[in-house]
Amino acid sequence: MTDITVFESIVRNRRATRQFLPTSVAEAQIQSILRDAQHAPSNCNTQPWQVHIVSGKKREELSAAILAAEVSGEFTPDFSFDMAAYSGAYADRAQASGRAHYDLLEIAREDKLRRRNELLKNFDFFGAPHVALLFMPTFGDSVRTAGDLGMYGQTFLLSLAARGLAGIPQTSLAMFASTIRATLGISEEYKMLFGISFGYGDPDAVVNRLDVGRVDLFESIIFHQ
Repeated sequence: MTDITVFESIVRNRRATRQFLPTSVAEAQIQSILRDAQHAPSNCNTQPWQVHIVSGKKREELSAAILAAEVSGEFTPDFSFDMAAYSGAYADRAQASGRAHYDLLEIAREDKLRRRNELLKNFDFFGAPHVALLFMPTFGDSVRTAGDLGMYGQTFLLSLAARGLAGIPQTSLAMFASTIRATLGISEEYKMLFGISFGYGDPDAVVNRLDVGRVDLFESIIFHQ
């Protein structure tokens, strides 16, 4: 029988990790994680995810390609994303999260160089030895399919956490969808939603101590009886 306290601990203590150890995860363990994620729910059991796991030399090649595209301003997202579109409490939460990140690292707002270097860590996958890239076919407005990939990604992240591993979902990687497709030989019919860098989190990294918290339950939940 499942111990509910174990489940609660995994769900409530999972954190986004922004610095990893170089130690690779065994292939058998990665496959177990993928088997867990394969059991994520999806609309009408369509299972629309196509996931690419990148490690080793290909990881280095991909990182270099993304960094080159970022420097040259070659942004090729499959889906629009604009932080300025957030408003009200949603914008406040996003800004508070970013501020907490830089405050923890003692990076001043006017220190443009250090802020940029911190941003570029996204494209070296924060030092993680592996990255999972989540692609999807498009049907209609893609909302339901994207929801399916979100459930897949959460299952993947929780499976990592249950095994003492760490991960971070990155929509920033999807800003270079065409670069990633070209580097990995992925068909144009598949659109990229986000990536998850993963491995063993660095327990000594200050950045991994960040806990942005969650809003009070009743700010998001309404009961009807």
